[in-house]
Amino acid sequence: MGIRPSARSFIVTAALSLSPEPEPHHLALGAVALTSADPDRLVPFYRDAVGLDVLATGDTTVLGAGGRPLVEIVRRSQARPAPHRAPGLFHMAIRVPDRASLAARLLALHHTGLRLGASDHLVSEALYVDDPDGNGIEIYHDRPEAEWPRSADGSIAMATLPLDLAALAREAPAVLGKAPAGTDMGHVHLKVSDLEAARRFWVDTVGLKIMARYPGALFVSADGYHHHLGLNTWQSSGAPAPAAGSAGLDHFTVRLPAAAVAGLARRLAAADVAFTPLADGGLEVADPSGNTAVVLPA
Repeated sequence: MGIRPSARSFIVTAALSLSPEPEPHHLALGAVALTSADPDRLVPFYRDAVGLDVLATGDTTVLGAGGRPLVEIVRRSQARPAPHRAPGLFHMAIRVPDRASLAARLLALHHTGLRLGASDHLVSEALYVDDPDGNGIEIYHDRPEAEWPRSADGSIAMATLPLDLAALAREAPAVLGKAPAGTDMGHVHLKVSDLEAARRFWVDTVGLKIMARYPGALFVSADGYHHHLGLNTWQSSGAPAPAAGSAGLDHFTVRLPAAAVAGLARRLAAADVAFTPLADGGLEVADPSGNTAVVLPA
């Protein structure tokens, strides 16, 4: 989710799209691609602590769960870290299917000795950690949607509350194992330089709906999910995009039905937003802060 630790709670607004086009239904997030000068120090972390399987190796190492790619690590030996204030990845959020799976990852992460954060967001329970390159990672499980706190107007209440880690740890299986089948990329939280420009792009043009507003942040989604994308300026307000080839976020992947990808291409063209058509019927587009999405037909 990624509300700042100082935040206490907020109410999700009624999900009214500002786009004249229908929202893109059946949206799913795919792999997040990271650029690294030293993938060899990242792969053991994602394999052993996050619990992902190595699906492919080479110039790009692909890791995932249940055969589903979740993280791609692109080797660029000259990649340099982006400035801390630069737009890019705030965190990627890997969603596990149940609480026991989250507990397993808690114990595995604890063994790394890395600094670990944890929050109860009412709609979900989440762990937070940075990988060895400093990329932010959330690992979480959703509570059943029927249990999400709702107000009379249908809005959803979320919060950043302490998570009882001792109670969670007691639910871990005897053998921690790998992240199970059903693990996916639940959401991606981006640092942006201009929140209003990000809103115009992701809501007015792409067609996602605003699910939550918070000082310096928006949470947007399709199909009524609490959020597929987080957008914030907490560190990055007014900052330029990082230099091409910098370490960190290369791109993230979005999957939509083929008709929805075609509709998105029409909306981008109508808004005079440059994009690159891909041979497989998808497209590549960057938001106003330079965060790149690769949109593929499901």
